[in-house]
This record gives sequence, C-alpha cells and structure tokens, in this order.
Amino acid sequence: MQPYFKQQDGIFPSVCSLDCPDQCGLLLHKKDGKIVKVQGDPKHPVTKGNICNKVRNMTARLYDPHRLSQPLMRIGPKGKGQFAPISWDEAIGMITSKWKALIDQHGPECILPYSFYGNMGNLSAEGMDRRFFHKLGASRLERSICNSAGSVGYSYTMGGSFGIDPEETIDTKLFIMWGINAVSTNMHQVTIAQQARKNGAKVVVIDVHKNQTGKWADWFIPILPGTDSALALGIMHILYAENMVDQPFLDAYTVGSDELREHVRQYDPATVSTITGVPIEDLYTLARMYGQTKPSFVRIGNGLQHHDNGGMAVRTIACLPALTGQWGVKGGGAMKGNSGYLAFNKDALQRPELLRNKTTRIVNMNQIGEALLDKENPIRSLFVYSSNPALVAPNANKVKEGLMQEDLFTVVHDLFLTETAQYADLVLPASSSYETEDFYTSYWHNYIQIQKPVMEKYGESKSNVELFKLLAANMGFEDQAFQDSEEDMIRQALDFPENPYLGNINYEALSEHQFVKAEMRPLFPGKLPTPSGKIELYSERMKQHGYEPLPTYTPIAKDSDLPFLFIPAPNHNFLNSTFSNNEKHISMEKEPKLHMNTEDAVKRGITDGDMVRIWNARGECVLKAVIGENVLAGVLVSQGIWPNTPGRKQHINALTPDRLSDMGNGAVFFSGRVDVEKAV
Repeated sequence: MQPYFKQQDGIFPSVCSLDCPDQCGLLLHKKDGKIVKVQGDPKHPVTKGNICNKVRNMTARLYDPHRLSQPLMRIGPKGKGQFAPISWDEAIGMITSKWKALIDQHGPECILPYSFYGNMGNLSAEGMDRRFFHKLGASRLERSICNSAGSVGYSYTMGGSFGIDPEETIDTKLFIMWGINAVSTNMHQVTIAQQARKNGAKVVVIDVHKNQTGKWADWFIPILPGTDSALALGIMHILYAENMVDQPFLDAYTVGSDELREHVRQYDPATVSTITGVPIEDLYTLARMYGQTKPSFVRIGNGLQHHDNGGMAVRTIACLPALTGQWGVKGGGAMKGNSGYLAFNKDALQRPELLRNKTTRIVNMNQIGEALLDKENPIRSLFVYSSNPALVAPNANKVKEGLMQEDLFTVVHDLFLTETAQYADLVLPASSSYETEDFYTSYWHNYIQIQKPVMEKYGESKSNVELFKLLAANMGFEDQAFQDSEEDMIRQALDFPENPYLGNINYEALSEHQFVKAEMRPLFPGKLPTPSGKIELYSERMKQHGYEPLPTYTPIAKDSDLPFLFIPAPNHNFLNSTFSNNEKHISMEKEPKLHMNTEDAVKRGITDGDMVRIWNARGECVLKAVIGENVLAGVLVSQGIWPNTPGRKQHINALTPDRLSDMGNGAVFFSGRVDVEKAV
C-alpha cells in the first residue's frame, strides 16, 4: 500500500502534536492531496473523538498563506522582517561555514541551541538535534520553562512522574482541580469528570482566577497567588486534628507521618486563612470534604509551579492523598504528570556520549536575555527551533535587546516568520508534524502513539531530523548516529527494558495499532522509586539537597513595592505563542484582557472595558479591563501570549521576571508585581 502522504484522498490516522496533556488521537481527511478536515479519532480509548477548537481549525495553520515555504536570508536591519529567498544549499553552507569559523576562533560553546516542545514528537523535540549539538560541543540548554519545578517537587514525594491512570477517574467522587484551567488545557479530564458527576461526583477548583474551569466547578475557591502550599498544609492540620487520616495506609506506605503531624500544628486555620485569603469556614469545609470522601483525586496543574516556591507547592500537595489513603482506592490519588509510565530510552535517542566535554556550559532557557547580553562569555550564534523565545521567554525586553545584537548570528527553523525570526540572519522552513514520522508520549494518559506522514512536505520545508542530518553531513560528522532513519530512532528509543510499563510496545505494535497503552499496575501495594520505596512525607534526600525535609510554606519573593500580583495565564484558543499569529484563532479569542477585582477598579477609577496601562521596571502593556469578582483584590490576571501590534503594547512577558524557581530552575512567570492605571 502507498504511504499515506502519497495518497490523494482518504481518511488517515494521526496524533495531535501540540504541547498539551491530552495528546488526542486524530483522523485527517484528505481530498486532492490536501488535508481538508481534522477530526478526533473515536477509537482512541481516552480522547474518544473529542478535540478542541485549536486542533479542529488546524488546517488554517497548515495552509496559512504566511507559512514559510523556502529558506530566507536577512537583507535589512534586525527586527524589520526584510528577507530574500535563498536555496537550502546556500543556507546550510552559510551556517556551517560560519560555525566552523566561530569554533576555530572562540570554541564551540559560543553556539547555543534554543528549543522546546512546539512539536511534542520525541524525534522532533529531542532526537537528531541533541545528537548534533552534542557532537558539535555547543553550549547546552537547560529546558526548564514549563514543568521542571513541579516535576522535581512531585518526585521528592512520589519518586517520579507517577500518578493515577486518568481512565480510572471515572470512579472518582471528589475532583480537586488545583491550579489548572482544565477546560482550556486538559479537556478530556473534564469530560471524564462530567461522566463521574452523573454518578454523584463533585468538582472543586482552586485557582487565582475564576476562569472557564472555575465557572464549571461545583465550588470555586479563589486563592492568593503563591500560597498553595499553605492551603495544603492547612488541610493537613485539620485532617490530623479531626482524625481523618488513614493511619494503616500511612504506616504501610509512607515515611514521616509522625513528623508531619507535629509540623502542621503551626498551620492552623486562622493562620492559613490570613496567608491564602481562603475563609476559615471554607478551609474546614474543604478539609472535611476531602477527608470524608473516597475516592478523591487531586489534579495538580502547571500554574502554581510558576512561582518562586512552585516546587515546594507541588511537593506539598502531592502528600495529601497519602494522608487519607486515597491511593488505596480505585479513582483516588493525584497527578502532576504521568510521563514516568511512558519513559523511553532517552540516551539511545539523544546520544549524550557524543558530547566529549562533559563540563560544557549550561544556559537556562528562562534567562536567555541575560545570557545573550553576557559580554564576558558571549553567545555568538543562536539556533532556534520548536520555540519562539522573543514571545515565550520571560523579561522579554531584555530578550529583544539580546536578539538585536548585530554580531549574534541567529538561525530560526519554524513554520512561520515568528517574532524571533524577525531578528534572524537566516530563516528555515519547518515541516509540520503531519509531514513527518515520529512517536508521541502523553504526559497525562498512558498511551504511546505513532505519526506516519500524511501530507507531502509543504514547499521546501524540512523536519528537524532532516535538517540536523544535513548540518551534520556539512560539518563532516560521520558517526552512524547521523545516518539513522526515523524508524531506526523510534526502535532505539523503545528498546528500554528498564521501564517495565512499556511491556511489548515497539515499532511494529505502534504501526499496526496507532496507539498502545503502557502495562499499568496499581502503585500500591508496591515500591516507589523514592530512596525509601515509600511516599516520602519527610524526605531525607531533600534535606541533603538543602531543602526543608517536610512540606513548608515560604512566601514568594517581593520583587518590588508595586501593589499588584500579576498572573499571565493561558487562554482558550492559543497554546503559548502557537496560533497567536493565525487570523482564525485570533478571531475566536478576540483580544487580550486584564481581569481586575471590583474593589481595586473603583479605587483606581477604572470601569469595565477601559483600556489600562500595566507596568513595572521590566516593561509595560496596554490591555482592556474586565472588572468583577473573578480575581481577589490585589491580583491581576491576563490570558494568552499576544504579540505587540502597531500602536499597542500587549506582550505580557515584557512584565515577567526571569529569576528561577526554588526547584528545577523553572520559570516564575506568576511571581511578578505590577501597577495599573487607566490608559490615557
């Protein structure tokens, strides 16, 4: 049978490549060689044919008239978007000759790759690119902009990224959605919760903003930003005080229960209420609801980890299911992510042994602006792919200043002339996920999926695998690692007997079935990959690493005396900067807004619909005010990453700090302070 991409008409299996936990199974409809419709695959056991508007309108992105179709070379000033077409041979020749000269003069560490998961395909995100930059000896990028703080925090408690199987939450009786706008970012967990609701389940949402998920909940609990660990500790205080803990479970499967019992005495309801803004009576109601309901499930979102104390917050919340023995009941437990079940052989995929100098410099992606402006150890060439740092990185004005440097040789590989590409010397057209072969591992459900190419390459676009093989050949790299095909790389990655959950998942099984589930088993009874093999309420390892060994509340940094805490949250129709350039998705989201409490608005003379200026020492934005009770006093929330437009500054990362979180060197987008006034 002909490969899918060679067939002109038909319906073909696919998988969503977006950085989203749901990772939906898809069906792509082709007519005359072109994808004309994207729909959900009803056979997928979790996503079951339901997809979001972002993906439903994906054809608008695939065939956007602004999509890049050939390499471009800058012919005007940086940032002005003036480019001329060149050939791939010319582009590859320019890159490799420039890099050879830079390496001869300054060493390979003057070159830095910058990428993230704009495409969640494992080959695209962490395959041939890693092999190439390891061999090159370039500076290494610490990719910690998204979930690193929470992942480290959760691991201190549970030993890794292991949570409840989301399919089991159909049996859950109490859902606590904590710091996650699941309606917009985890829609299939919402679908399962809706089914459970029909059997009497309740949904509680804890967040700083009454977003779509907060409005959907049975009970929305607003909380002051960065106080999540205090709330969790207050719940623990009541659980212990009122004997709602499951002592047999604690004795069998945890360490540190007695120490925790004493420790949480200080987090009494009055103290916690003052810290969090949650009324004392609500603290008691929430704790009793959680302590008396089995099974209960806590879905821990990304939002709360984007604070200075985000790692400890997630670590603390992860302790809650142990106290009430939720892990021992089907439908009970917690989840930050589930990637541990689908762990594959990353060394085989990335080939770290190709990096000869093991002390090569590491640059944190959250501090790219600072790194680009470093004059003592300068970055002289930046290679950007699967990311858009000019929009997504914090402290954006510093990033822009770095990108504007004339002596920074910048190359961008993307589908569009992004905000970052505007500063590039060379721009290379990237293929979409539907044009390449790759495999996908969800960080929510427990299925691995394969993507076979469905459409012909758009114009002269190339995948990451193709691009880095070309660069390797032109740099003279002859290692077998640079000859491997996509199929070879998938086979290597899945050959990983160290992960018993992978079972018999291999290339043949994926090719035959499209998606295959990990071999799941209950976490308990069993041994966790913590030092003790148990849930660590007290963590000796944390103590050795310089952290408090028990869950603890530490306030976020007060980075200025400005009066408002600013939360730049996601919106419904973009995914970070993806789709923010597409007219269809912009029309669905309409415009950027700033949510503000009525009490604050009255004091500032601001009314609903006013344009307001929001600022701090890092930058400023002008947004439309939405006034009401959806945020607490002293809190401002915007949604979505919007680029600046002529005459309007609306890029919220101009305001966000670029310091690092308590664990995992993560981003602290949500721990900045600002002021606001009516725009003139």
